[in-house]
Amino acid sequence: MALDMTVQQAMALGRARDERMRAVAWGMLGLILLGLSAAAGSQISGAIADEEAFLAARPCVETEAARGTEVCLRTIRATVLSAQNAKSGPKGASVFQVRLRAPVPAPADQPFNLDSNGDLAYLIKPGEEVEVTTWRGVQVSVRQDGVSETLPGLPDEATMYVGLTLVVVWTTALAFITAFGSARRARCHATGRPVTPRVGFGWAKALSVFIVPPAASFLSLTLWDAWTAAAMTVAIWALIAFPATYAALRWDRDE
Repeated sequence: MALDMTVQQAMALGRARDERMRAVAWGMLGLILLGLSAAAGSQISGAIADEEAFLAARPCVETEAARGTEVCLRTIRATVLSAQNAKSGPKGASVFQVRLRAPVPAPADQPFNLDSNGDLAYLIKPGEEVEVTTWRGVQVSVRQDGVSETLPGLPDEATMYVGLTLVVVWTTALAFITAFGSARRARCHATGRPVTPRVGFGWAKALSVFIVPPAASFLSLTLWDAWTAAAMTVAIWALIAFPATYAALRWDRDE
């Protein structure tokens, strides 16, 4: 009997040592994720400032256009050198790629991709003149004969930074909670107290942590601008993620 007790105590101490190691590992992961969340969050204010500056930009006057001032919307008139269908990106998406004849100021000196099925894809031909609107080195839109098309890559990614930050912040919180749980189980094993069963992560919590923030940021991006979109991303995420995670925790415990 005494031998059995000794074996049980040794096994409990071994489990306690394993849980302490897990607590340290989860704590270190939490610190790393905390640094990543701070890095992601630091990009939000700058991205929102760029978005607000772009939304407030007005067409350049003649003196600003001559100096190449970047705070206004600059219109560049140039001749098309080539215009043809092409493949773009790692997935080989079909685009209508246009190059302008030199000399043209940056960023219009770089080729730009239009919708392969858009109106301009059927209008623009080599040798014709087009108008390219730029802002701070970003190609904004292309216009010909009253037909205009907005180009991708405009400064509106602030909410996506918010979504990414929320993913990392919530994962950081889970890492520290898991570290606390491992440390608590280690103390229980060491003192012989009952050990509370672990709560599995589960698909429901994974959905609330990794899927909801990007989905909320994309929704806010389509409905609001700048700080409003960022705030609504956080609000929508909080309304969905917290109840979903809490419900999943309760469901796992009931099992």
